[in-house]
Amino acid sequence: MQEQQERAIVLAVSDLLPVFPWDKLESYKATAAAHPDGIVDLSVGTPVDPVPELVQKALVDGADSPGYPTVWGTPALRDAIVSWCERRLGAHGLTHHHVLPVVGSKELVAWAPTQLGLGPGDRVAYPRLAYPTYEVGARLARADHEVYDDPTELDPRGLKLLWLNSPSNPTGRVLSKDELTRIVAWAREHGILVLSDECYLELGWDADPVSVLHPDVCGGSYEGVVAVQSLSKRSNLAGYRAAFLAGDSAVLGELLKIRKHGGMMAPAPVQAAAAAALGDDVHVHEQRERYTARRTALRAALVEHGFTIEHSEAGLYLWATRGESCWDTVGHLAGLGILVAPGDFYGTAGERHVRVALTASDERVAAAVARLA
Repeated sequence: MQEQQERAIVLAVSDLLPVFPWDKLESYKATAAAHPDGIVDLSVGTPVDPVPELVQKALVDGADSPGYPTVWGTPALRDAIVSWCERRLGAHGLTHHHVLPVVGSKELVAWAPTQLGLGPGDRVAYPRLAYPTYEVGARLARADHEVYDDPTELDPRGLKLLWLNSPSNPTGRVLSKDELTRIVAWAREHGILVLSDECYLELGWDADPVSVLHPDVCGGSYEGVVAVQSLSKRSNLAGYRAAFLAGDSAVLGELLKIRKHGGMMAPAPVQAAAAAALGDDVHVHEQRERYTARRTALRAALVEHGFTIEHSEAGLYLWATRGESCWDTVGHLAGLGILVAPGDFYGTAGERHVRVALTASDERVAAAVARLA
C-alpha cells in the first residue's frame, strides 16, 4: 500500500512536466556519430573552453572550507556582484540587499514561481520562443502559463510573473532599450514582477544588449524588476553552477528567507571562484574573440549551404532555417555528422528553424564548416 502511494506521488509530480525534449534527438545523434570523422555536436550550449586560470586558482585557494557556506554569499562575493552590476549594467545604488547568489540560473528559473508563492490561479508568462524551463517552473508551481509576442498585449489580471529573455535563447534576439522601458513601465502599472533572464548579456554581436537594471530602463528604481545573471557562458563556468540575481531588494529578501530554509547555497569554493571571475574582464574579452571567430565561420558556411539566419544578434546560437520542417533539417545535418537542436524544442513557432550552437572546439567548428561546403 505504501509503495502504491509513493508511486502515485511520483507520477503526480512527473505528470506536471512535459516530455524531456532532448530524448527525441538520440537517433539523430547516433546518425551523426557514425560519420567517419566523428560527430560535430552543435546541439547544446555547454562551454568547451578552459576555465580561466585565475578562477581555477580562486577555487583551489578556497578548497579548505570545512564549514557551511552562507546562502546570501560571502561579503566578498556580494561586493563583486555589486561592482560588476555597476560596471557592466550601469546599475547604480545597489547594495548587498539588492543581490543574491543562486546555484546556477536553471535552478532559479525552475523554482522561482514556487519560491515566490505562486500557485493555481496565478499566471506566468514567457516569450513564445523560449527556454523550456520557464514552462517547467510554472508547472512545478501548478500555476497557469502562457506565451506572448508582446507582453504588453497580455491581459494583466492574475498575471504575477513576467519572464523576459534578452538576448534570447534560442533566437539571439535582443530587446531594445525602448522596448524594455515600455515593458517595465507596463508591468509596474499592473503590479507584475519582471524577471529578466540576461545570461547572454555580455555576448552581443550585432547589438549591444541592455539590462532591465539600466537606469534608462528602470528609472533608477529596482522596484518590481530582478535580473538573472550567469557566469556559465561568459566565464566557462557551467560546471561550477554559479549565477546570481540583482534587483528588487524586497523580492530578494523573501527569496533569501526561503532559500535559507531550503539550504540552497553555493559551495564556498565556488563562491570564491565566482568573485574572482566577476572581478576580471580580460578573460571575458578573450572568450568573446573565440566565439566571434566560430560564429563568423559557421554563419558563412550555413548561408552558403542554403540557410537563412534570423535574429542571432547576440548569444551563443545561430537561429537558422531552410524553409522546411526543423526535423527534416536536423536529419539532413545529421547525415553530414552535424547535430543541431530542432526549433520546436522552444515552442511551436520554431518548427521551421534549428538552433546551431557556437560552443564547440575550433577543430570541430572547422570540421562542420568543411562538411557544409
